[in-house]
Amino acid sequence: MNHARLVGVGVGPGDPQLVTLAAATALRQADVVLVPATEKSADGPGRAERIVTTVTPEARIERIGFAMREQGRSARRRESWQAAAEAALAHFAAGPATVAMATIGDPAVYSTFSYLAATVRESLPELEVSWIPGITAMQALAAASGTPLVEGNEVLALAPATLGVDGLAPVLEAADSVCIYKGGRQLGALRELITDRGRTGIVGSEVSLPEQHLARLDELDDDARTGYFSAVLSTPARTNIGGSL
Repeated sequence: MNHARLVGVGVGPGDPQLVTLAAATALRQADVVLVPATEKSADGPGRAERIVTTVTPEARIERIGFAMREQGRSARRRESWQAAAEAALAHFAAGPATVAMATIGDPAVYSTFSYLAATVRESLPELEVSWIPGITAMQALAAASGTPLVEGNEVLALAPATLGVDGLAPVLEAADSVCIYKGGRQLGALRELITDRGRTGIVGSEVSLPEQHLARLDELDDDARTGYFSAVLSTPARTNIGGSL
């Protein structure tokens, strides 16, 4: 078996132009690029795959099924990590020295890559793992809305909506700026949670793409919902300085 190297490559929030030069180089040099195939993408290319094929059309791509709708370490999610690990191990056994996994955003931020790397390493302790950072949805939303994330001595927090209202409440109390991922189906509860604390917020979906939509939380209908790729950003009151709001 050749030297085994697994690379987590962050490909940004959606716009291929936000892929870094380092990420493009890693994708181009990999023997195979694993991309997540989710319930939403079905038999077609998912977001990560579309980005990869735009940036590096010569990349050799293999789709790996991931149970994205499952939370935490559920049995279905563990099964998907194991299936992905087996695919990577098969490539290492066949000869390729470098397997990359393209992940939306950054491989160190709520990414399946860390689970994949840990699972592969159980069978291949000598595995070399490297990470290529990518632009996150939090950064893209701040840029699109013209909202500084933090200034001076302010504190920034990132949290998933899956924490629920009780879990998010202390986060909002502790941090000056808070970004909440995966809140599309809980916008009503998040709006109430945020506005009850005298705060405002921005919700963004499909950020950086042509179908991008931004809105203030206090302007949303009670039954408003957005898709999986959405985020809510609540910061101290500031004047918009050049974004889309």
